[in-house]
Amino acid sequence: MVEFLQFTLSGAVFGMIYAVIALSLVLIWRGTRLLNYAQGGMAMFTTYVALEVIYRTGSYWAGFVVALATGIVLGAVCQLTVIRPTLNKPPLNAVIVTIGLLTLLEGLAGIFYGGQYRSFPAAFSITGLKVGTTPLGVSHFDVFVVAAVLVTMLALAVAFRYTSAGLRMRAAAFNATIARLAGIRVARVLTVGWALAGLLGALAGVLVSPSTFLYPNSMDTIFVYGFTAAVIGGLDSPVGAVVGGLLLGIALSYAGGYLHSGADLVPMVALGILVLVLMVRPDGLFSATQVRRV
Repeated sequence: MVEFLQFTLSGAVFGMIYAVIALSLVLIWRGTRLLNYAQGGMAMFTTYVALEVIYRTGSYWAGFVVALATGIVLGAVCQLTVIRPTLNKPPLNAVIVTIGLLTLLEGLAGIFYGGQYRSFPAAFSITGLKVGTTPLGVSHFDVFVVAAVLVTMLALAVAFRYTSAGLRMRAAAFNATIARLAGIRVARVLTVGWALAGLLGALAGVLVSPSTFLYPNSMDTIFVYGFTAAVIGGLDSPVGAVVGGLLLGIALSYAGGYLHSGADLVPMVALGILVLVLMVRPDGLFSATQVRRV
């Protein structure tokens, strides 16, 4: 029972990270029907920026804030300079561009910061918490990870529901043509969506890096799991992204803890879950019902 509790809590912490990446992909997909394969690279690059700020200032929080700001700027700049010219072109063009952007960011990280593995500091202690004498398998920093993700998601939910900018983004995601006829500047809305996705990616990078090493390809696996979570939940559903991330994180934690050679089988378990969901619900567990008028 103690192991089960530890695996569940640990899986939920990583699941929140996957949920953040999944939500960033959903934000872009809803507005452009484009999967941003560079999302992991953007997260990695902003994490390097945060690490440099931490080294120079000695303040974790300065690096944290700069990483989020860099993510916003990087997302907006990429949309304006690289993605926008491909919007009315064949869909494959945008896919190739995002893959090229990923390669560029990882190459620049290698040039600027080197390819060696680097440790990233944690905001709080990584010593495991206990209830009495029972270890929980999570630390103070893990609690911070969950809290930071929940606060960010709550803030986004409130913004989308109760602010004019959020309503414009929802309208553009629902039907861009109708939104334009209603006077909404869809191109500007898409830029804001990419900026928010960049912020979420930066948050994921800063939160997951203390549990891993930072290097130019360090976010590739996290991106794959985040993408898997988004597909499981449904690429049109922000709620599905969160639930998909949690389900995947907990399932992979159980696989790594209970299966023989579990660490080696974790990617296969993620793939198996993805295939199973696609067989039962091809559009994801929380996809909206498609309506056809005849």
